[in-house]
Amino acid sequence: MPGVVRLLALLLVPLLLGSARGLHNATQRTFQIDYRRNRFLKDGQPFRYISGSIHYFRVPRFYWKDRLLKMKMAGLNAIQTYVAWNFHELQPGRYNFSGDHDVEHFIQLAHELGLLVILRPGPYICAEWDMGGLPAWLLEKKSIVLRSSDPDYLAAVDKWLGVLLPKMRPLLYKNGGPIITVQVENEYGSYLSCDYDYLRFLQKRFHDHLGEDVLLFTTDGVNERLLQCGALQGLYATVDFSPGTNLTAAFMLQRKFEPTGPLVNSEFYTGWLDHWGQRHSTVSSKAVAFTLHDMLALGANVNMYMFIGGTNFAYWNGANIPYQPQPTSYDYDAPLSEAGDLTEKYFALRDIIQKFAKIPEGPIPPSTPKFAYGKVALNKLKTVEDALNILCPSGPIKSVYPLTFIDVKQYFGFVLYRTMLPEDCSDPTPLSSPLSGVHDRAYVSVNGVAQGVLERESVITLNITGKAGATLDLLVENMGRVNYGSSINDFKGLVSNLTLGSKILTNWEIFPLDMEDAVRSHLGTWGGRDGGYHNKARAHSPPTYALPTFYVGNFTIPSGIADLPQDTFIQFPGWTKTQALEVSCSPGRTVLKRPAESPKCQRSWNGWDKRKPRLREESNGSDARGNTEV
Repeated sequence: MPGVVRLLALLLVPLLLGSARGLHNATQRTFQIDYRRNRFLKDGQPFRYISGSIHYFRVPRFYWKDRLLKMKMAGLNAIQTYVAWNFHELQPGRYNFSGDHDVEHFIQLAHELGLLVILRPGPYICAEWDMGGLPAWLLEKKSIVLRSSDPDYLAAVDKWLGVLLPKMRPLLYKNGGPIITVQVENEYGSYLSCDYDYLRFLQKRFHDHLGEDVLLFTTDGVNERLLQCGALQGLYATVDFSPGTNLTAAFMLQRKFEPTGPLVNSEFYTGWLDHWGQRHSTVSSKAVAFTLHDMLALGANVNMYMFIGGTNFAYWNGANIPYQPQPTSYDYDAPLSEAGDLTEKYFALRDIIQKFAKIPEGPIPPSTPKFAYGKVALNKLKTVEDALNILCPSGPIKSVYPLTFIDVKQYFGFVLYRTMLPEDCSDPTPLSSPLSGVHDRAYVSVNGVAQGVLERESVITLNITGKAGATLDLLVENMGRVNYGSSINDFKGLVSNLTLGSKILTNWEIFPLDMEDAVRSHLGTWGGRDGGYHNKARAHSPPTYALPTFYVGNFTIPSGIADLPQDTFIQFPGWTKTQALEVSCSPGRTVLKRPAESPKCQRSWNGWDKRKPRLREESNGSDARGNTEV
């Protein structure tokens, strides 16, 4: 094997020493490719980056410096980040670049710490992020073809890039900033549309806004077909692959599309993503360290994806097809844990890196402290049905057939669909979604009696009972839009008709629910029933199911203890599925079968008063009160 490695080095390794005469003006900051010697040049000198991925949108701003410093102390000289378009433009034309959305500050902070930045601004990013970073409002044009030269899509992309890229230009390396390279699109070959006009459009816009001399690149998997669709002349083609990959085969494939230039693995996977209901994914430190060593021995440039995963706060998680949503945790089994803690993998990779690069002197910042605040009694407030006039003060939208979330301008969260039973269902009668049109999970009740749950692709029929004229409610949850592949046009809600027996259900009332605003604005008015849209003649639910219900609890941050408040995790023992809400943050979803830790509430998100009310929506068999633990 050593002989093979030496041979590969002769064929492929970028020379990290030698003269670069004629390629650099000493008075300028430059970052270039030396195609003759297969390497990067920074200010005319041979350069190799050892980088790690961190997503600013998955880590609260309060912790950006801590995480970046830990990355630097591991021996990294660069970091890589995506820019999530939908995180900044949640609604058309309304941009947010403040607080946790302040990507400019994040990049400047990396610069202050001496880290270079590899920027991946999309517009599509995948990232196990809702709709791959594309804003849901793009789907308001039903026929839009995403990630293509479709005029409607290009118009929206053009406007967005015209906002984002001018903010990035002063941060380019040539302008005194840390950004050395910029990725165009993301793994476009995996989309398999091969729309080169789209890639050329992006290439031109990136040059228009950043300059002709900016170093643009693409990333695709180590498959010739993927690279054929994802690569474009003028964009430096890089690859991504995981531990255990045959390095000779992987980099020879890059060489097929880039005969000369540096070897680059833009996504070397340190772990892997999770899905609801599956075990937490792990990759051994030994396997990651072994392949990292061999790549660095070849002189390759490496970005480790992820170096810290972080958290999908609120509703930002993505999903894969067949439909499998990702959980709140994006721990990724990365060298730094979801909470930013140092792991065995961190030190294993640091040991490898120091064989090839100088490790900064000084102490490594410690793992972030945690505090157990104890058990919290949860008192029942209202069911969703009882709180409708708070959750949807404008009242319902009426339609003969169901409307999607997009149709009613609801991009995330929950929508309640209501109609009447057209006939008696004394015997259990199938309520069905023949085309699997429940996107993604519906809590079904009749006259306030919970009947069960319909789920996308897995549970498309549910037997219900009730009398003609009874109120049929379906509370539909958006569990996260598909972020990868050809199904990213992912509409939510009831996207096709439902049938009761053989009859199509019609005449719907549709309630878009704003849970976060209701919790924060109306918490003090939630005692008792509110006389809203609920059905007056409510029966008791069967013990197997309960109506989606809000509970509230308070806990006290002790006084007299140094360094409080501190981070904590929330646990809901015995509960089935929850949405945890807090007055100033939405930690995210939990579910009985979720694979990772409970949602993390971090002090920077909470605003932390002496007492913290917590509100949560719950859907298991509990009916009066329960306990949670923080």
